[in-house]
Amino acid sequence: MSTTSRRYAALAGITAAAVAIGIAEPVAVLTGPRSAPLVAVGGVVVDAVPESLKQLAIDLFGTADKIALLVGTGLLLGGFAALFGVLAVRRLAFGLAGIAAFGVIGVAAALTRSGADAADALPSLVGAGLGGLVLWLFIDGPFELDPWPWSPPTPIAPPAGSVPPAGPARGSRAEPPSPTPEGLPVPVTPAAPVSPADPVTPAAPVAPGGKPAAGAAEVDPESRRRFLTSSGVLLGTAVAAGLGGRWLAGRRGVSAARDAIRLPAPVAPAAAVPAGADLSLAQLAPYVTSNLGFYRIDTALVVPQVDPDSWRLRIHGRVGTERTYTYADLLARPLVERYVTLACVSNEVGGDLIGNARWLGVPLRELLDEVEPDADADQVVGRSVDGWTCGTPTAALRDGRDALLAVGMNGEPLPVEHGFPVRMVVPGLYGYVSACKWVTELELTRFADFDAYWVPRGWSVEGPIKTQSRIDTPRGRNRLTTGPVTIAGVAWAQHRGIRQVEVRVDDGEWQQAELAPAVSVDTWVQWSWRWDATPGEHRLQVRATDATGETQTERTQDVVPDGATGWHTVTVTVR
Repeated sequence: MSTTSRRYAALAGITAAAVAIGIAEPVAVLTGPRSAPLVAVGGVVVDAVPESLKQLAIDLFGTADKIALLVGTGLLLGGFAALFGVLAVRRLAFGLAGIAAFGVIGVAAALTRSGADAADALPSLVGAGLGGLVLWLFIDGPFELDPWPWSPPTPIAPPAGSVPPAGPARGSRAEPPSPTPEGLPVPVTPAAPVSPADPVTPAAPVAPGGKPAAGAAEVDPESRRRFLTSSGVLLGTAVAAGLGGRWLAGRRGVSAARDAIRLPAPVAPAAAVPAGADLSLAQLAPYVTSNLGFYRIDTALVVPQVDPDSWRLRIHGRVGTERTYTYADLLARPLVERYVTLACVSNEVGGDLIGNARWLGVPLRELLDEVEPDADADQVVGRSVDGWTCGTPTAALRDGRDALLAVGMNGEPLPVEHGFPVRMVVPGLYGYVSACKWVTELELTRFADFDAYWVPRGWSVEGPIKTQSRIDTPRGRNRLTTGPVTIAGVAWAQHRGIRQVEVRVDDGEWQQAELAPAVSVDTWVQWSWRWDATPGEHRLQVRATDATGETQTERTQDVVPDGATGWHTVTVTVR
């Protein structure tokens, strides 16, 4: 098969796959966005790939890791689809088998997701069926190239009853005919004169299956136009269907329900942010992180759309009394408001997977008291609507810290991507053991009996946040001018608080930075230090000491299994 023929065959396969994925999207509007093949398979990939690859994705793409995964999955699928197109030219059954295999994978992925039912198989089944139909249309149907694949033109048949000349060209002596088995010559019909302008085209060789074998001749222009036009129309239809399906899914979401909610005033408002808590310096993270700017790290490729009217929270397990709460039940209870800084365990030293917000919610301690946990129930398993789990020490939810079942963030209902309608917020613990979004269950159990989502994947059972600090300004490789320079950043040790921050230049003596005021020990704190910069390249480092007197370690450790350690270091040039 020529290079040109492979390109057309690959295009046929890619078009078929695009139609399969694109049409599945509007079907998934009816069955739920998580049942769309690309999302379902991507979810399985998230659960199955080694932890090192997940962390690599977070390191490379940050909060865009999910988009990168979907794009990567789509590109991989496109590569296989191109291969199926090439195989289908040799034998249609090969290409159809490849599409069917992807359909089976999509069905299996959709049905294994938490809360799935038989209807979740429909998008993959419909998509695979239409993808197979499109492949047939290009290989054996009305959109087939003529001839396929790109063989020389069909020769003109000789007159009936005659044998095509196989001897020398016009003007030479003819060879005597071959004798028959009886030894008699066979009469030969004289060949018609052939002019130089009308050369005889040799017959095309025939491949097994009856199709002409591949050759070097050009495709018929009309056939090529029909093929390309058809593929273009189908690709456009697939894109429109895919985008339209996503748009419809958004219209069926819960944004309208969220906008209609009016949160009650807290009985215990958050303390006011002290004057001077925010130094308002360029490049320095603000003391309060906006909802839009708040980091998002979770395993949900499609943000769950949970209707607050149908939402339920079930608290069960090792309890004296099992209880179920509605969203209205929570809003009717006395709500408290607190500033709490949340941090992701995947945050590298100096990273930005951390944010501070004002949360409104119900104290988890009160809800647990109502169900009367067993004395040996040392773990509370939070379970999301999509099946994700986190395991929080029961003691951390009952020791007096402001652990909340949150319904509000920075004065408005929780954003959908941050857990609407309800999520957990626990000061002092990394999110992977405490910050369950879209929470629908709290199960009292024991660490010895159950491992939450991240524990079998190599992370520690408990995840207390480590004392950390970061230089926000100047940034690494910034070019500065000689003279006074303000070095500033943030430090955090939630539920312990920061006692001091120190900065040093070029491995010199540690210099104590000035701490800005903070709302409480559960939030980060901004710090600053004035440096008289001299010409040359300089290395800046920072370290913090928490209120217990523990100074963050210089020892460098990766984020696995319980958070990164080390001193944040930046290099700057002064002119």
